[in-house]
Amino acid sequence: MGDTGIGALLVRLRTERGWSQQRVADECNTLEGRATKTNKEIGRYEREVRMPVPYTRKYLAQVFGVDAAVLDRAVAVSKSRRGSDDAEEALPVRLTVPPRTVMGNVSADAVASADFARLIAQCNADEFVVEQVEADVARLARAYVSHPLLELYAEIKRLRNGVFELLRGRQHPRQTTDLYVAASRLCGLSAHVCLDLGDYGSAATHARTARACAGAAGHEGMLAWVRAVESLIAYWNGHYERAARLAHSGRQHRADGTVVARLVSLEARALAMAGDRAGAVAALADAERSREAMPGHDEVPGIFAFPAAKQFAYAGTSHLAVGGRKHVQRAIASAETAIRLYRSAEDDDQSVGDLFAAHVDLARGHLLLGDLDGTQAMLGFVLDAPPERMSASIVRRLTALGQELSGSQYRGAAQAVHLRERLQQTAVLAASSAHPPELPT
Repeated sequence: MGDTGIGALLVRLRTERGWSQQRVADECNTLEGRATKTNKEIGRYEREVRMPVPYTRKYLAQVFGVDAAVLDRAVAVSKSRRGSDDAEEALPVRLTVPPRTVMGNVSADAVASADFARLIAQCNADEFVVEQVEADVARLARAYVSHPLLELYAEIKRLRNGVFELLRGRQHPRQTTDLYVAASRLCGLSAHVCLDLGDYGSAATHARTARACAGAAGHEGMLAWVRAVESLIAYWNGHYERAARLAHSGRQHRADGTVVARLVSLEARALAMAGDRAGAVAALADAERSREAMPGHDEVPGIFAFPAAKQFAYAGTSHLAVGGRKHVQRAIASAETAIRLYRSAEDDDQSVGDLFAAHVDLARGHLLLGDLDGTQAMLGFVLDAPPERMSASIVRRLTALGQELSGSQYRGAAQAVHLRERLQQTAVLAASSAHPPELPT
């Protein structure tokens, strides 16, 4: 493959197979066993905006069925060309011999230039460091939806503070941009931690920092995602109209993946809770169209994605809030679909929090239809779970359902009294738990 640089080589290997950049990323992720590569990352390698580090070259070589040494040589060619180009640009052109004093000034000036070059070389984050940070963020984001927060909280905090420290140092501009994106995502994770613990003030602080980092990186997808988090914070603070406005404003950002579906779903739920039935129904229709459009691949999985299962879970809550027998029936169908989709997903992609929420919605749907047996059956999944795995939002849902069971129509119904007592007991235990909860939002 001669003196081919890494960019041209990767393009050739990919086009020979008729693959897209996303196909290459997916193949790498399959080999690595986790989602760390995206089509944008492969594009950076092909344009030589970033050189694939040895760790990445190993997987690329396996994907294309070539020896890793071939990719190593191509990287060396690209780096040598880059160095040669820089050297040619730096060659001085002298037509006459300047006076000695001028020569002394020029020499001193060259020393200052050399000092700055050495300063640039003193980077505290190279390509490998940035790539490892991105891989860790992707791993934490995916584990977030299915693992107890106690297992992840300390690492989220440590990694976030580590990225902050790197950004206080010095690195090349493209690596600075990537670190700002990573910092934005880690602040987003921190915001979710606080949100699910019911500390909405701290969640808002982390969200503002996430938005600032996303803005510094110029990352439209993260700017849209952070608006979704801010909408969630407003929603659980009871500011439903503000939550709807924030979700709607997030749609102004040009974002790929499922973030638009997230924003529309949030807007529908908030409008329904605010009593805007017409607006909620229109937003629900938008959400359904967004789901059917099958948006592109999300850069990062887990909490940063909004899979179909989660979309159906949100639709169920929204239909319940709209009210009326037709919407209650649609809520039950949506929640059942959400549960089925989550159950068929891989273990790491099964959001425990959303499964709790969907079961509570199912229970409330059956209650509104006068089916206490169905209500009790659906609550079993939640009430039999460890209380410490329930977030502040689930506790609030259980409390609200218990209050509904206190209605005059259920007085004297032993089944309703029993359910109400169990709901109250579970809510108290979950609220008083000393351990961080699961993460449903």
